[in-house]
Order: sequence, then structure tokens, then C-alpha cells
Amino acid sequence: MNKEETCQYLKDHGITFETTEHKAVFNMEELAEVKLPYPEWDAKNLFVRDDKKRNYYLITVKGEKQVNLKEFRKAQGLRALSFASPDDLLKYLKLTPGSVTPLGLLNDEENAVHFYLDETFLSHKIGVHPNDNTATIWLDTEDLIRILKDHGTEVNIVEI
Repeated sequence: MNKEETCQYLKDHGITFETTEHKAVFNMEELAEVKLPYPEWDAKNLFVRDDKKRNYYLITVKGEKQVNLKEFRKAQGLRALSFASPDDLLKYLKLTPGSVTPLGLLNDEENAVHFYLDETFLSHKIGVHPNDNTATIWLDTEDLIRILKDHGTEVNIVEI
């Protein structure tokens, strides 16, 4: 789904959201230059794989957090992790670098990617790209979780 299709999907599923259009951003430093209505709830997304390239994971945390992949994998009982390639990102989530978002999981027709969401987002808004890095969508985290679960995505709420 592109940006317009993603927004339509949310509307079709009764999800209330706000959209902030902005210049294309490719990392959190560039996003910090953009005026956002809820900067404390913007999300950083890491698309990673295990050392055997058998399992893929999307880890979503608050923008200012750092994720130690070694500690994360130990806490979750996973194999060694490293960043997945742009080719893997395109294959599994139909996304390009800079546009990684939990909404990309809606493109994962086989539900092959395991999703880990930082628990600090619960009961708050979350800001994510609409499968395009020229906008940020703000929605209730519970709504995001619901549409992903309805899609068949495994949602793991964890402390990161």
C-alpha cells in the first residue's frame, strides 16, 4: 500500500488519525528538524533479521530510545540479530529505507515478520509513516495494535 492506500485503509477500518505532511526524512536526525504536533510520541523502527536469515523482526520504540540488539535478543530469547538489507525490506514489507513503519506489516501477506512494540506507547498516541517517509500519521496505539492483529500480525508488547 502506498500513502494514499494506507490512509484509506485506516479510514475503512474506522481508525481516527491525524496526518502531518513533511519533507522526506530518512532517519531520526532528519525528523528532528521537522515540526511535529506530538514529537514525544514519534516512533523509531528497526527492521532486523536473525543470523540465519530465517526470521525477521520489526522493533518499534520511541524516537529518542537506543536499542541494544544484543540485549534485546537475549531478553526475547532470539538468535543473534543484525539489520536486514534493503532487499529484505522490500521483499517482506514492500518498503524502502527511510519509510519503515508498523503499517508496512499490512503489506506482509504471509505475516512472516514478528512485531515488537515498546510498551511505553500503550495508552498514548504513536507517530508512524504511512508507508511513505513524506508524512507521519498519529493514531492511538491501541488502534494500531488492533488493525495489525486483525491482519494476522503477531504483536509483542515488550519493555525496551
